[in-house]
Amino acid sequence: MSEIRFLDGAQTRAALDPRRVMDAVATALIAVGRDEVSAPPRIAAHAPGGLLGAMPGHVPGLGLAAKLVSVFADPERPGRSSHLGVVVLFDAVDGRPLALMDAEPLTEIRTAASATISARALARADGSPVAVVGTGAQARAQVTLLAALDPKTPVRVAGRDPERVASAAALHPAGRAARSIEDAVRGAGTVFCCTGAVRPVVDRDWLAVGAHISSVGGSHGPELDAATVRDAKLFAEWSGAATTRPPSGAHELQGLPAERPVTPLGAVLAGDLPGRRDDVELTLFKSTGHAALDVAAAHVAHAVAVAEGWGTRLSL
Repeated sequence: MSEIRFLDGAQTRAALDPRRVMDAVATALIAVGRDEVSAPPRIAAHAPGGLLGAMPGHVPGLGLAAKLVSVFADPERPGRSSHLGVVVLFDAVDGRPLALMDAEPLTEIRTAASATISARALARADGSPVAVVGTGAQARAQVTLLAALDPKTPVRVAGRDPERVASAAALHPAGRAARSIEDAVRGAGTVFCCTGAVRPVVDRDWLAVGAHISSVGGSHGPELDAATVRDAKLFAEWSGAATTRPPSGAHELQGLPAERPVTPLGAVLAGDLPGRRDDVELTLFKSTGHAALDVAAAHVAHAVAVAEGWGTRLSL
């Protein structure tokens, strides 16, 4: 009989120290870029109201974990969806389950971390102001992480619901509610797209010269238009973002010509491949999510929980 440490939602969120998660996610991205990670493409079982995805992965030095996450439409909020599930961290040596934690806060911060890391690596040095498109859980997580890391850079938040826009903008000391998505995006050096869109919400003509886009939404369809994808230098967590079909691949990257490269972000972080070439280039990081990032965040949450004595020990 073995024991597992259970972290509820509040404990999981408290254990996800933003800077430690940033460091761990960067390590995981580099490992992905160097093909050092064991992680099969995400699979999903489809139900009438949504899907259940499974994402196991091993990252050297960070551990072994698996996530089960459901993505279901919210009937009370048309156009929005929930992402609920669990992450289990295992001992990478003997396979013992070590911790069970809430997937929702873990997914939110590791996704925001990868988007933020991409902006730090690929945006122009003067990539201010920042735009965040979306008002759901992932957009709020993105604004919250930006506030923790860089509270002085102006952030414009845009979405469909003015009250939700104002609420999300208030999470950042330098946040403001934009009148529209176009208003937020025009003139922004960095654009974070964090929506549940089924069709594009950002138009190529709105993007400034040399802008960087971090797109982490679009589980159900593309949130960026074809012209933006056509004109941008493309980056992702892994090459399968373009070569596998959703839900493991990105809607926006399906059907790319064979000569269009998609550069692993970790290869840029490691210095193995170039990132931005000049200040006028449009760069796009298209995130599909990757099990290695869940491993990274779970590693941090477990380490903090053990150090602080958080969680409930359960016998299996």
